[in-house]
Amino acid sequence: MNTERTPSAGMLRLTHFIYALHAFAVFSAVLGSATIVFSFVASLPSLAAIVLNYWNRSAVRGTWLDSHFSWQIRSFWWTLAWIVIAAVAVFTLIGIPFAIAAFGIVSVWVVYRVVRGWWRLADGQPMPMPPAA
Repeated sequence: MNTERTPSAGMLRLTHFIYALHAFAVFSAVLGSATIVFSFVASLPSLAAIVLNYWNRSAVRGTWLDSHFSWQIRSFWWTLAWIVIAAVAVFTLIGIPFAIAAFGIVSVWVVYRVVRGWWRLADGQPMPMPPAA
C-alpha cells in the first residue's frame, strides 16, 4: 500500500470520530439491552460511521489512514456476515449453541477491532492489512 501522502488534520480527526462512533455503539450495547454485534452493525452511530467511511474513503487514499478505513469497513462487513451465518444456524437444533457461541466470540472480536484500531490511530500507526490479491 502506497502511504506516501500525508493525511490532512481533518481526516485524522474524522477517523478518530469514526472510531468514537463505533466505540459508542459498543459501549451503549454493554450498558443497554442490545447485543454488541447487533449494536455494531445496526445502531445509528455505527451506520453513520460506515457511511462516513465510504463517503470519505477517497480523501484518505494513499495515506496511512486508508488502512484504518479498510479496517473499519472490514470489521463492519465481517460482523454482519457472522450475524447472518449465526441467524441461519439458529434454524437448526445443533445451530443454536453455535449461534450463541458465535455471537459471544464476534462480540469480543468487535471490541478488539475497535480498541486495537483506535489505539494504533492514536499512536499514528497504520493498521496491518493483508496483501492485495
